[in-house]
Amino acid sequence: MNEKALQDYCDHVTRRQLFGYSGKALGAAALTSLMGAKALAGGDAKTEEKPIGGLPGVPHFPAKAKRVIYMFMSGGPSHMDLFDYHPEMREFHGEELPERIRQGQRLTKMTSEQKSFPCVAPMFKFEKHGEMQTWVSELLPHTQKIVDDISIVKSMHTEAINHDPAITFINTGRQQPGKPSMGAWLSYGLGSLNENLPTFVVMISRGGGNLQALYSRLWGSGFLPSKHQGVKLRGGKSPVLYLQNPDGVDRAMRRRMLDGLSQINQKHYEEFNDPETLTRISQYELAFRMQASMPELTDLSSEPESTFELYGPDSKKPNTFARNCVVARRLAERGVRFIQLYHRAWDQHSNLPKQLRGQCKDVDQASAALIKDLKQRGMFEDTLIVWGGEFGRTIYSQGKLTKDNHGRDHHGRAFTSWIAGAGVKRGFEYGKTDEYAYNILENPVHIRDMNATILNQLGIDHNRLTFKFQGLDEKLTGVEHAHVVKDILQS
Repeated sequence: MNEKALQDYCDHVTRRQLFGYSGKALGAAALTSLMGAKALAGGDAKTEEKPIGGLPGVPHFPAKAKRVIYMFMSGGPSHMDLFDYHPEMREFHGEELPERIRQGQRLTKMTSEQKSFPCVAPMFKFEKHGEMQTWVSELLPHTQKIVDDISIVKSMHTEAINHDPAITFINTGRQQPGKPSMGAWLSYGLGSLNENLPTFVVMISRGGGNLQALYSRLWGSGFLPSKHQGVKLRGGKSPVLYLQNPDGVDRAMRRRMLDGLSQINQKHYEEFNDPETLTRISQYELAFRMQASMPELTDLSSEPESTFELYGPDSKKPNTFARNCVVARRLAERGVRFIQLYHRAWDQHSNLPKQLRGQCKDVDQASAALIKDLKQRGMFEDTLIVWGGEFGRTIYSQGKLTKDNHGRDHHGRAFTSWIAGAGVKRGFEYGKTDEYAYNILENPVHIRDMNATILNQLGIDHNRLTFKFQGLDEKLTGVEHAHVVKDILQS
C-alpha cells in the first residue's frame, strides 16, 4: 500500500471504528475471563493463591501482609482516656489550659465561643501492662492482655477538625469527597484472592452516643473503575442488598438471564468501548457467585461455642461490633483483601464518662479476641490489623465541668491508634505528647504516613500506586510528602 492509499484509508476510519475493531477482541477476551467455567457453574467460595486482576508489577516488593482488617472507631476516641495517659494530668485537673499549650489552635464551632478551657484529667484508673509497662485504661481490660502484640502510635495527627472531612481524609487521602478509598486502591492494585467474594468489604455497628453520618463514598472507588468500591454487609438474612433472586426466579433462570444480559452488554462495549460496561458484566457475575458463597460466610452456626466465648456474648447478636469481628475473621480466611469495621458514636461532646465506658464495652473484648483468634489460626503474621479513629479529643472540657461529668471536643493535633500483625513490632509504643496529650513532642505520624505504612506492608510503594486523573498521577497519600513509619516495623 502506497503512502497516499494509506492516508486515504486512515482518513476514512473514524475514531469510534478504530476502537470498535480493537475492542471486539479485547472485549471477547475480557468476557471469557469474567465468565469462565467456575463463574458459569456458580461454585463455592475458594481462596486462590494467585491474585485475580490487579496491576502488573504489583506488589512492588515482597509483602508482609496478604490482607487488612481496619477497625475504625468513628467519632474520635478520647486518646488520653484510653492510652495516652500522663500522671501529671491529675495535678492540673480543673485548671485553665495554658495558652502556651493551645498556641492559638483553630477550634471547632462547638467550643470557639467558650471563655474558659478547664483541663479534665481522666476519670478512670490506669495501670501499666505488658513487658513494656504500657499505660492502658481500665475501660479496656481485654486490650490490656494483648498489649504485647500491638504497636501503639501516640503521635498521630491530621489537619481536619470536623468529622466528615476528617473521616474522608484518613480513608481517601483528601478532605474533599470524590477520591478512592484505601480499600478501592488495594483492590485496584493487588486484585482479588477469591473470585466468589468482593475484594473490599465494609460492616457497620453503632454504639449508644452521638452518631455521625457515614456516607458510602467512604468505601467508594472515586475515579477508579467502580468494581473496586467496597461492598457493605448487613446483619440479618440479606447481608447484601439486591443479591437474592426475586420470587419465582430460580438459579437456572437467573443464569440464563445473565447470559443474555452479558451478550447485550458485550455488544454495547464493542460499540462504545466504555470500560464501565466490562465492570457491569463482572459485577453481575460476582453477584451470581456470591449467591452461593455469601450465605455460608455469614451463617455462624458452624462456629464452635468457643468462638463466641472468645469474642463475647454480643458476637451472637446481629449488627454488633463483636459479630462483625467474627465475620471479619471468616472473610480474612477466605481471601478478602480489605475488611473495614466501622463502629459509630465515639463523639463524646458531653456525658463522656458514661458514653465512653459503653463504647469500650462494645469493642474491647472483640478487638482483643480478633488478635488472639488470628494468632491461633496462624494468620496473625500475614494479616495487618489497625484500630483507631479520625482524630482524638481535647484535654479541656467542652461545656460545664462537674465532679463526675464532662465532654471533650475534637482534637486532630495529637491522637492515638494501634497497629498489629504482618511485620509490625510487638509490645511497642511510638511517639510522645506533652503532659496535656495536646501537642506532639516526638516522632509525629501524619495520617498519610500511616496509610503509606499500611501499603508498605502489602508490598506497595505508595508513590508508585497511581492513577492518571485530570492530568495528575493521583495516589492514596496525595501530592504532599508521606513516609513509611519504619520505626514501628520489624527489621
